[in-house]
Formats: sequence, C-alpha cells, structure tokens
Amino acid sequence: MPVSLKPLDQQTLVITGASSGIGLATALEAASRGANLVLVARSPERLDAAAAQCMARGARVETVAADVADRAVLDLVHQTAHEWFGGFDTWVNNAGTSLYGLIREVPLEDARQLFETNYWGTVNGSLAAVDHFREAGRSGALINVGSVLSDRAIPLQGHYSASKHAVKGFTDALRMELEKEDVPVSVTLIKPNATDTPYPEHAANYMDQEPTLPTPAYAPEVVARAILRAAERPTRDVTVGAKDGVVSALGAVAPRLTDKIMEGAFFGQQKQDAPASGNPRGSLYEPPSNAGRVSGGVDGHVFQSSAWSQVQQRPWAAVGAALAAGVAVALARRD
Repeated sequence: MPVSLKPLDQQTLVITGASSGIGLATALEAASRGANLVLVARSPERLDAAAAQCMARGARVETVAADVADRAVLDLVHQTAHEWFGGFDTWVNNAGTSLYGLIREVPLEDARQLFETNYWGTVNGSLAAVDHFREAGRSGALINVGSVLSDRAIPLQGHYSASKHAVKGFTDALRMELEKEDVPVSVTLIKPNATDTPYPEHAANYMDQEPTLPTPAYAPEVVARAILRAAERPTRDVTVGAKDGVVSALGAVAPRLTDKIMEGAFFGQQKQDAPASGNPRGSLYEPPSNAGRVSGGVDGHVFQSSAWSQVQQRPWAAVGAALAAGVAVALARRD
C-alpha cells in the first residue's frame, strides 16, 4: 500500500525529548508551520516552557510528562493525541542521552540505563505509533533519531554508539516487517552529525575532564528541518551533515585506517580543558536541571545548513543540479 503523507500544516506530531535540543528545535519549527503538537519529556516544568514557546507561534499543544522507557506511559501519549486531536500523523522518537568515558570505567548499571532511554525508548515509541497507525488504517510517518555513530562507533562514547547501532538495526527490521504486512507507514532513520545542543552538558561523564563535541558542528535547526521533511515526504535514511558521514564512509572501505585516524583525533576532541565537575550520572536517571535550551553554545564553527541532507531528501533536485552543471560545462567548452 502506498504511503501518502499530509502537508505539515494538516498534521499532528508527537515529539519525544521535546524540552531541549533537537526535539525543541523540531517542535518550534513545526509550530511555525502550522502543525498541532503533543510534546513528551520527563520534566513537567520544561514541557510547559516548551509548550508556551510553541503556542506563541500559533500551535495547538498538549504535553505528557513521561519517561520513554515506560511503555505504559507512552500509551498515554497515544491516548492524549486521540482525545485532543483525533490521533496523530507523525511520531518522532527523539529522546536520548549520552555517556562519556572508557568502556571499562563506566558502571554497567549506567550503560543499561542509557539503553533504557536510547534503545528501549525508541522501541516503546515505535510500537505505540505503529499500533495507532494500524488502528487508524491510514498512512503516517515514524521518524527515529539515530546518529552517524550508528554507522561508525567513536571512542569515549562506546555505549552510546552501541545504543545507536541498536536503534538502526531495530528501525531497519521494523521497516521491512511493516512493508511485508503492507502497513502504510514511512519509517525514517535520521542520523545527525555532531549537533550544537546541550547534549554534552546532559550526558553522564566518567572522564576526568568536561565533555564536549568535536567541531565543527551543525545547528539543531538543520536536523529539525530534515525531520520535518521526512514527515511530509517518505524517506528511508537521512545523514544530516557530511562531516562525520565522511568518516563513516571511510570506515566502510578502510576500517583499520579509520580506527587509527579516530584514535588520533577523537580522544582529545571530546574533552574540554576544564576538569570534570558535578554529577557524573548527568541526566541518565533524572531530568537535567538546565534543560530548556535549543543550542549548547559549542566553541567553534556551527553549520546552519546541510546540502548533503537536502540531496538525500530531494534526489530529483540533485539530479537536476548535476545535469545543469554538466550542460554548463559542455557549453563552456564549446565557447
């Protein structure tokens, strides 16, 4: 059965992890474009603040304070969307957290908790969304926010990388099963490069220095635009930004060389000069006290667009640009 997705201004979106970073950026952009929203995060106060920002842009918004690791609570999200908006058209599994440190130094209970959010939270949200689309008998979009680290692991974030590998495997398998059953759901995996959000601040940290992102990074709004394109146009996978994607591609053809490059670069690039401070468990078990911001204020260049993600989501535009370039070269040679 073909998948037909509505324009964004006719949709209701469920967004998890909506109180900061990519989730909040996506909610704000969707609000500006006329969508209804059901926002999900752990902190009621931060959710209220996010909802207020979205309503200021003209959106109708409902919130559900929930931990995505709890499947029963996500069924409440499903119910809330039905009560207020008659259902939903797109579900975005964005909630996630990270954990810095050498694998051997990270407590296993913390690694398991990371998977509860990043992997099981995605599974729970996906199953709740698919149940809705089956019941409604209409097309919809399921969008899972993964990472370029689902293609190529990075040192000092080993458990995070493993969780995103798991998200990719789950998403790919679910897509095939739904296609086989002829369920009209577009299943998309969004794979951001390093993104300027409060991600390092919220992460658990077992290093002796404060964590940071390797730069340059991409603005969260770049990822938000890719997510919202996928809500309107069926898309399989989108890598947002080519910077780290190049490393992933190199890893596929020259894995040992890539190991050496990453060993030389990514130990130092993920550490600030400042010594580690505060709670080493970050937001693994409790909502972050400093949530509510879209950007993290990374120290370095931040890309405001990604030509590579646009090419992936608008292939005919890319073909047209390539043909136009070829014609221009041919005409130049004739002259």
